[in-house]
Amino acid sequence: MNIKRVTGAYFSPTGNTEKLAKAMAGALGDAAGLPVEYIDFTLPDARSREYVFGREDLLVIGLPVYAGRLPNKILPFVQENLKGDGTLSLPFVCYGNRAFDDGLSELVYEQKNAGFRPAAAAAFATQHAFAATLAHGRPDEADLEEAKSFARELWRIIAGAESANAFATPGVDGNMPPGPYYKPKRMDGEPAVFLKAKPLVDPDKCVNCGTCARVCSMGSIDPADVTNVPGICIKCQACVTRCPQGARYFDHPDFLSHKAMLEKNYKQEKPNSIWTASLK
Repeated sequence: MNIKRVTGAYFSPTGNTEKLAKAMAGALGDAAGLPVEYIDFTLPDARSREYVFGREDLLVIGLPVYAGRLPNKILPFVQENLKGDGTLSLPFVCYGNRAFDDGLSELVYEQKNAGFRPAAAAAFATQHAFAATLAHGRPDEADLEEAKSFARELWRIIAGAESANAFATPGVDGNMPPGPYYKPKRMDGEPAVFLKAKPLVDPDKCVNCGTCARVCSMGSIDPADVTNVPGICIKCQACVTRCPQGARYFDHPDFLSHKAMLEKNYKQEKPNSIWTASLK
């Protein structure tokens, strides 16, 4: 195959998906002796553009799983703004130690619909955005090395293939097309409803640095008054995890109960799930 460029693309509000995308794209580039480019579509401006890939490209694309699927507000970008032409891709997802449900199968499905040919796929267990005690510190060095080895093996197979048509679609876990979103639960097992919850600000800690407004994945925080969140909040936790003063937080009762349920029931760390490329 005549691959000439590797691109790593990712939506990564808390940074974990970015780490894995760069680990795999970087390993592919090193193995192939190819240049590597990156598309960070975490912020709204990057999602306003169209990105087109051809048959000499190789795309590594990663997103976190939200409620068992791809983030619904980011899905239109994946469907409409990333376009391939028989382009080989390596789709992967990150999930917070509960389950990736249909998140990976949805990404594979959408990649195929957008003109890509998924050659391999993976789901990585990473630190939960809501509950830092779940898969704490992951991806760690072992996870990143596993990701790099996976990428190097993919390149070995690509180097011996005649064309993208030689690759079989990875048979990942999950429904294709995907099923409904996972419904969060409270500690008592009842549905946890916190769709309208928005992050608050501790006035004793906030120094009005504006970091939260700059990192908001939906551009929903008013930079002139960071206590004001007039736009949509997808609970990505970027403002909470990236605030240098630890001044942002959620206090919605159902959100906190759901977090407690996760911490109680999903303590045991999950392994990464990898589907290595195979030829037809």
